[in-house]
Order: sequence, then structure tokens, then C-alpha cells
Amino acid sequence: MIDCHIQLKQGQFDLDQRFQSDQSVIGLFGASGSGKTTILHSIAGLVTPQAGWIKIKNQTWFDQAQKINLSTQQRRIGLVFQDAQLFPHKNVRQNLLFGFKHIQPQQRQFEVDYIIELLKLEHLIERMPIKLSGGEKQRVALGRALLYSPQLLLLDEPLSALDAAHKAEIIPFFQRVKQELGIPMLYVSHDKSEIEQLTHEIWYL
Repeated sequence: MIDCHIQLKQGQFDLDQRFQSDQSVIGLFGASGSGKTTILHSIAGLVTPQAGWIKIKNQTWFDQAQKINLSTQQRRIGLVFQDAQLFPHKNVRQNLLFGFKHIQPQQRQFEVDYIIELLKLEHLIERMPIKLSGGEKQRVALGRALLYSPQLLLLDEPLSALDAAHKAEIIPFFQRVKQELGIPMLYVSHDKSEIEQLTHEIWYL
């Protein structure tokens, strides 16, 4: 399902990693500075490796030897960052619909109301981001990514900015997504217990 060989050198940073897995939910574990985010950004098309390949579901997204490098839009990635990065001038509903409106109706895998119910966002739908807790913001960010109907969901330390109570609040929602939706996920974290709860296989850097 995922076959990556990413080679990238930036100054003193030298990354050369090969991963291959048929698991649907994969964890990427390593210390700060080990290259976790660089790997995610390479898969998303935000960073271009100097050599190697990236193949997802038998589709080649990048292959330096064959001169293939699909744009981020062509890869249709769902991204959730450490900081939810919601649009501050849009309410929850408007944030959720941002990606949904930018794909063709035939590409949409989920109904808006289904994702709202899955992530228990009904009572938040008209709120502005400034009125949300950290955990609520991350649920909205996850919902926005899912409504983009991604081929792959990339989660970059999505819980690291939350305290223990808010982590405990949101982990069940990530587990529901894993169990019910069937979207392949790559989950980055430096917290091994968190990554073990949410993934089927762990890649170590």
C-alpha cells in the first residue's frame, strides 16, 4: 500500500529512509530532528526529495529516475498538524467545508453530516475557532481533512500540543476514524504509547 524511498540532504541534515507496508495505519516514531515531518512533507508533495520514489496504492506520486512528481493537489492528501491551523475568520462549519467544496461531487466519500456526527461536532458547528478548546480544534481539523476525501491521511504530531486530559478526550475520535473509515493513515509522534494505541505498524527513525 505504501512504498517509499526518500533521499534528501539539506545542509547538515541527511535523510535516507526506505519504508514499505501493506498496513492501513502506520506510525512514524522518532526523536525531534530525526526527519519525521520531512518524510510527511515529501509524501504530501510539499518537499521534493533529491532521489527515490513514493508509491501509494500502486500509484507513483514521485519517482526521481522516471521524472514523476505529482502536485500536492493531484495526490489529494489530508493533513492534520500539531497546530490545527483553522481559518480564524471562518466558523466550524465553514472550516469543515473548505476542502469539501474544492473536490468534485463524484470524489466525495463522506457526507458532511456523517463526519459531524462521527466527531461529535454538532454543538460546535456555529462557533468561531477562538471559542474552541485545543481538543475541539483538532477534531475540526480532522473533520476538514476527512471531508477532502483524501487518498492518504497524514497526521503530524496532532496531539502534542494538548495536555493529558485533552489527549484522552480526542484519542477515541482518532480510533473511530481508524476503525470506521478505511482511509490509509500515516501517524507521526514522539510519544510511543500514543502511537501504539492508534497504529497497526510502527516505523522507527
